[in-house]
Amino acid sequence: MKYREILQILSACELGALLVAEDSTILEVNEAGRRLLHGEEKLEGQKLQELAPYLWEEDKTPLYTCLAFGEYLLRTPAPSAEDLPAGCRLLVFRKATKDAQYDMLLSVLNQISESVILCDAENRIWLLNDATVKMDSIVTQDVIGEPIMDVYRPQDNKELLVPQAIAEKRPSLNVRQYYSTRYGKNVDIVASSYPVVQNGQILGGFSIMEDWSTVDSLHKQIIDLQEKLMDRSSDGKNKNRSALSAKYHFSDIISISTVMGSIIAQCRQVAKTNSSVMIYGETGTGKELFAQSIHNASRRAKGPFLAINCAAIPENLLESLLFGTEKGAYTGAERRAGLFEQASGGTLLLDEINSMNINLQSKLLRVLQDGVVRRVGGASEIQVDVRVLSNINIPPYQAIAENKLRQDLFYRLGVVNINVPPLRERKEDIPLLAKHFIMQCNKKLVRNVADIDEGTLEAFQAYSWPGNVRELQHAIEHAMNILPDDACMITQAYLPQHIYEAPTLPVSGLPAAPPTGASLDNTIKGIERSTIVKVLREHNGNISESARVLKMSRQNLQYRIKRYKIDIPALIRENKDEK
Repeated sequence: MKYREILQILSACELGALLVAEDSTILEVNEAGRRLLHGEEKLEGQKLQELAPYLWEEDKTPLYTCLAFGEYLLRTPAPSAEDLPAGCRLLVFRKATKDAQYDMLLSVLNQISESVILCDAENRIWLLNDATVKMDSIVTQDVIGEPIMDVYRPQDNKELLVPQAIAEKRPSLNVRQYYSTRYGKNVDIVASSYPVVQNGQILGGFSIMEDWSTVDSLHKQIIDLQEKLMDRSSDGKNKNRSALSAKYHFSDIISISTVMGSIIAQCRQVAKTNSSVMIYGETGTGKELFAQSIHNASRRAKGPFLAINCAAIPENLLESLLFGTEKGAYTGAERRAGLFEQASGGTLLLDEINSMNINLQSKLLRVLQDGVVRRVGGASEIQVDVRVLSNINIPPYQAIAENKLRQDLFYRLGVVNINVPPLRERKEDIPLLAKHFIMQCNKKLVRNVADIDEGTLEAFQAYSWPGNVRELQHAIEHAMNILPDDACMITQAYLPQHIYEAPTLPVSGLPAAPPTGASLDNTIKGIERSTIVKVLREHNGNISESARVLKMSRQNLQYRIKRYKIDIPALIRENKDEK
């Protein structure tokens, strides 16, 4: 088709179009383009680079062009023409005022502390702000377009608030509701829900929510503060020693994976007892997060929480820190209570217990057995009531075999064993973790970054994350430190180089029998691919249904489909042929 015909057709579709030379000189413009560019004067001969530079920019992601207050234009792909003059090209653009307003309003919504969810008239989720993502631990891309009833399930025998507001066409204010997400997160909220009605037509509904557990926590803090003020003596000194406290709770653990949900459920149950717990996990998996959460969910939550890194302190100093000292025990020693005494009535976390000297481990064992401690240089025994949690970054039986952990001490410390999986074994959590760290860094660095792009997510999913969640956090912070001020999306260009250049193994389909010398990793991936293909075929290529059966997020399934080069249209055709 000739370019002049294209100009006319595009104009009829309310799309502006320009024929421009290499130096950005406008040679021809269609009628829609003249209107959109406010071309009362002759546009031909003017430089587009001067008139609307963002329309001229070719190598960048299309940007909004503002020519008048509240009016925005946006570049769109241009069709091919048969007779374009040499050195010229077609530029096509459209009015994008609504798009720009949407992006600005979404940016505003993402900065407020209240959670907002918006649905269309069919109760399909249309928008979630960042506060909702944080409160519900949901990846936005996994639920957009899904019926709200498939994502949230009320636990109080009441209807969900947004569908009720849509059905009844009237708001409901300050209603408390308890629900769970399909990923297993339980949430307690107070919400106000409103229908969206335009000219008598119901367009949808939205809910503004506040996490009641946060409000409840603030109430408790106020009560605690009042108690502390009441406990002060007339001379203004506090009668009771203020205890150190753990700041993390189970609600702070960011995850949607099944394996992490199971571990959190175990830890919640364990928190009800006083048994010793050993938490094993690689460096950076968040072991102390679990330890603090166990303390805060236990009957000892009002007692002190103390932690000590056994790898960071020399043996002689570690002993005195743990057990305390009497004056004169050694040169310069003062009478001082140890961590066991200070933590009495609460919890003591021994981090990297495998780094503690074997001789000191035997002294620790006696304290655990008898519940008494003797200060260094002291003669009397002091009764203590402490729950001991411990962390270890290598498998416990490996530590025992390498003589880094006494076997009898392991049986005392590891009454309950919790294994926190590395990030590479729960990659479905990566999008949610990345979003969480972006929100954290936005506050810390005073930025307004929205998310990571698809290429970055693919790089994250392909990487093995030897540093686990901590490495992911640092990668996000690294990117946001060097991201230009006008950028709102993290791309691969701003990641640490080793992440996007990490080699990945090619994966083929599942062989009938593993060939000699085939790696276990490739065989497992082959099994995974075969399982995904089978489920997709059974559900005729429906990604949402297949993701539910496979118990993974839609985004994670889509990543694997792309990774394993699974041709969904071909699967659908095969199903039709079989019928």
